[in-house]
Formats: sequence, C-alpha cells, structure tokens
Amino acid sequence: SAHQTFAAAFCRAVFARMGQVRLYVKGAILGYKRSMAQQQTNTSLLKIQGVNKKPDTEFYLGKRIAYVYKGKKADKDGKKHRVIWGKVTRPHG
Repeated sequence: SAHQTFAAAFCRAVFARMGQVRLYVKGAILGYKRSMAQQQTNTSLLKIQGVNKKPDTEFYLGKRIAYVYKGKKADKDGKKHRVIWGKVTRPHG
C-alpha cells in the first residue's frame, strides 16, 4: 500500500542521513530499590539517558539491560569484559 511504501522510503532516507544507527542508550545505576531500613538487592534503579518523564519510559519497558564491566583477569575465552543481563520492568517515581 501507499503507506507502507512511504514508511519504507522514509526509513531509507533517515538511515542514509544518519549513517550508522546506535542500538543502545547509556545509563547509570543509581542504587537498589529500598525502604527506610532495608534494600532489595535484586532490583536496581537506573537512570536512562534522555528519559526524564514517566511517559518516556513506555518505550523501554520489557527491553533488556546489559551491565558491561571489565574484570581483572581474563576468563577461559581470554575476554576481560563481563556482562550482567537484566530487564526494565516498571518506571520509578
């Protein structure tokens, strides 16, 4: 249909203008979910770059999170970088 053709042409134009597309967004770990006296270490609070309001979080709900860090010693494959995977489950605040 005409709408699909327009959408495909639009995507090609955007990709041609942008060049490479970045498939990740930087973020920061703020701490753990907590109450006054205890903290739940199985749930981390994240600040995703460019997300400042609650409606902006809807795009990221269900998306996977990768915490990439560099270890001191290489693993059995010879790689020093390690990854902890998680998921965005809900907005906070």
